This record gives sequence, structure tokens and C-alpha cells, in this order.
Amino acid sequence: MYFDAETAATARALYDRVEAAFPAAEMGRFHERPVGPHPMGSYQIAFTPDLLAPVLSWLALNRGGLDVFVHPNTGDGLADHRDHVVFLGKSYPLN
Repeated sequence: MYFDAETAATARALYDRVEAAFPAAEMGRFHERPVGPHPMGSYQIAFTPDLLAPVLSWLALNRGGLDVFVHPNTGDGLADHRDHVVFLGKSYPLN
């Protein structure tokens, strides 16, 4: 989940809604500045493959205008972040 200073409150509220809607998902730390390859503030929502359709469908309808970067974890971090991505909303180049 990507956000900036203007959308941080929306991102925090969505974090809580995701956590309530998908208790089996692992919610990552709320990073208010770029971390790793991500060009802006972000947090991770990790979930098993069986939750892909429900989580993506829910986020498509409830993301509140935030941009969502989705990728698998195949063990190849570069390919996962570069080649195997889906964006809901705006896409961003990674660092």
C-alpha cells in the first residue's frame, strides 16, 4: 500500500480495515518514508495465495484512492518487484 504525507491518515484507517477484514493476513510496519525499492511511504499486506482474489477484490473496492502495489514472493525479489507486479491505481517506478 503506497501513501504520502497527504494520504497517510487514509492509509492508517485502511490498515485497520484490512486487518479486521482479513485476520489471516500479516500486516507489515507503517513506513512513512521510502524503504527498499519503494518510492514512497508504504506498508505490506502479506497473505497466502488462497486469499489473493478476496483481498484484491476488496482492495479494488475499498482502497480509498490509495495506490496498491501487488507482487508474489517467489524467492526472486528482483523479478517479483519488477516483472510480476499488479497495480491498483497509479503505477510507480521502483528504486
